[in-house]
Amino acid sequence: MTREEFLQRFLLQPAPTIQRPKLHRMQPAAVLIPLLEVDQELHVLLTQRSARLRHHAGQISFPGGRQESSDVNLMETALRETHEEIGLPPDDVSLIGQLHDYPVISNFIVRPFVAFIDPKQPFTLDQHEVADIFTVPLAQILQQRQHYVYRLRRLLYDQVYFMPYQQRNIWGATAGMLRELADHVYPERQRLYRPLND
Repeated sequence: MTREEFLQRFLLQPAPTIQRPKLHRMQPAAVLIPLLEVDQELHVLLTQRSARLRHHAGQISFPGGRQESSDVNLMETALRETHEEIGLPPDDVSLIGQLHDYPVISNFIVRPFVAFIDPKQPFTLDQHEVADIFTVPLAQILQQRQHYVYRLRRLLYDQVYFMPYQQRNIWGATAGMLRELADHVYPERQRLYRPLND
């Protein structure tokens, strides 16, 4: 999928009508869902968190983190954290829109911002937070039939998504946000997934 095709579909659809539980006393946080062009095809940039982190160690995630008192808004949080974690300056980011706030079990309510990025310099990783960065073709993420779902009767959700890619497994909140992005771009495919259990 090209940049123009994605933008057309993303802006064409209304905001998805996904209900989130009303949770109190959760700390605000924000992440960036960075999309970049590789050989005229859009890819999603993801990070692998350091194994030394207190929350979600070693997991696949987006650049981002908790809101600081100095941040004017959550968009600034996402941009600041992205710059700190992978060295991407805010000037290299073009905001497209945002998805619904996403509560996570570490007591954060996370706002995902979708953006095109155009890095002018190589990424520089904060080794304390980020072990690796990699990209996944957006076209693969948008194929809901390739998503696996595990149904739950507890925690914050009634289902958890898994998206295997090569030797990695994207799951949890990151996969949930990507699933919401896929459902927003292709609402006609919302019922497609592969169940891990009944």
